[in-house]
Amino acid sequence: MFIPCEQAKALIAHHQGQLVDVRTPQEFMMEPIPGAINIPLHEIDQVAAQKLDKALPIVVFCRSGQRSYMAQQILMGQGFASVHNLGPSMAWYQCPDI
Repeated sequence: MFIPCEQAKALIAHHQGQLVDVRTPQEFMMEPIPGAINIPLHEIDQVAAQKLDKALPIVVFCRSGQRSYMAQQILMGQGFASVHNLGPSMAWYQCPDI
């Protein structure tokens, strides 16, 4: 299930949430979301512990929501407690900034 864009933006703006783009570096460069960090899905299990803070919420997204769902499952399996799936990157633009 996807987190509504309003809730995702509130986590980022008010709770030091980490916005993580799990698309490929090429996709990330073509359509970046300001403030997002790129950790491609195929790397997330190796680098998440080094690049992400387990104490802060995480919002993951990709192009369609499938890779971000897989990333969410991987991160939760690594002990990240607050991981939310925004789904497709276009969902970020479906509500105003907070």
